[in-house]
Amino acid sequence: MELKELKELIEVIAKLRSPEGCPWDREQTHRSLKPHMLEEAYEAVDAIDSGDMVNLREELGDVLLQVLLHSQIADEEGAFNVEDVAKELKEKLIHRHPHVFGTAQVNSASDVLENWDKLKKEEKTYRKSAMDGISKSQSALMSAQKISKKAVKTGFEWRSEEELYECINSEFEEFKEAKNQGDRDAMEDEFGDILFATVNLARWNKIDAEQALLRANRKFMTRFRKMEELATKPLEEYSFEEFDALWRRAKKEVVTNY
Repeated sequence: MELKELKELIEVIAKLRSPEGCPWDREQTHRSLKPHMLEEAYEAVDAIDSGDMVNLREELGDVLLQVLLHSQIADEEGAFNVEDVAKELKEKLIHRHPHVFGTAQVNSASDVLENWDKLKKEEKTYRKSAMDGISKSQSALMSAQKISKKAVKTGFEWRSEEELYECINSEFEEFKEAKNQGDRDAMEDEFGDILFATVNLARWNKIDAEQALLRANRKFMTRFRKMEELATKPLEEYSFEEFDALWRRAKKEVVTNY
């Protein structure tokens, strides 16, 4: 594999950043590109969910563009270049897959993940707490999942799912108590505890909480659009009872995978 197109793409990025290149591209910095990195990653995920391979190919290209732009900027600053990025990733993958590139033996995917975590810990000796390494930029829900998993690896876990349900119920009661007291700060604090406890319920049942909420969002929007189609007058004029009947009808008529 010659990777001719990839090499030419790297040259195109360098040209765009050159004095003879594009004013917009020349102005970009690592910081200014942050929202674009997030946006392109989410759009790639949308393409995966849609199953549209043509769209996925395009969106992966947009993600690659962000990687190459950041690498080009770093190269200009004398920090690193795209070759350094590829080299470090290659060495990391080889080191963390001793069952492929070495003599280690594994019997399952769970063994692979266990080895991965062990090797990662050996590499990052500067991390002292089990909570170190949690991204500050990812969604709060994704962070909660990672925090929960990291805590469990130390043995900090409920003894049963029933105890977890009791914990969730107690968080609801604490929220109600804070509300009855009119303490807005405590209400926010307790509501956060409700969400965190619920994330643990998802983890306990091997459910990705982020994906579950995204699915619920899509489901709600699809059903709401159906309500708008079925409505015989502006939705603002519907009573609660009419809304409830319309929602139930929309649920029946919309059957799809989310």
